[in-house]
Amino acid sequence: MEYLDKIKLVVIVAFTALSGWLGMLAVPVILLFVLATFDYITGLAAAKYRGNKISSYKGFQGIMKKVCLFYLIAVGAILDYTLLYASQYIGVDARVNFVIASFVAVWLICNEIISILENMKDMNVNFPPFLEKMTQNIRTQMENETAVDGGKKQAGNEDNADKTGLKQ
Repeated sequence: MEYLDKIKLVVIVAFTALSGWLGMLAVPVILLFVLATFDYITGLAAAKYRGNKISSYKGFQGIMKKVCLFYLIAVGAILDYTLLYASQYIGVDARVNFVIASFVAVWLICNEIISILENMKDMNVNFPPFLEKMTQNIRTQMENETAVDGGKKQAGNEDNADKTGLKQ
């Protein structure tokens, strides 16, 4: 029993340190880690149903993609710090932390849930259809609400290119 108490203590200390370091990002990061692990495992299981071969190279690629998820959150946090620094430099009092990083984390969480559900679908696992629709709706809503242009399409610009040759 003493061994289990030591393990509990290490886990508690690790999660406390992580929570202290990440602040409000702790819960989304932990959720993303759990979901990325589930997605990797269900992806391996679904590969058999899809007729795909599992190789160490593909497995390593999958792990590296999962690592990059956390890099994206770090990029969001860097943008948050940059905006916070810039706002303080120009005299604006912006007291919000990790807004961009939180949006990135929630968007990635939605993607992981969708991927897990797709893997389960490929394995012929029955699940309530509203789960996938709800998750896709949350992701779409986030994309629309956080769009740089305010989430509004400009009328008549769908097929027109601007001077740079890029669609608006």
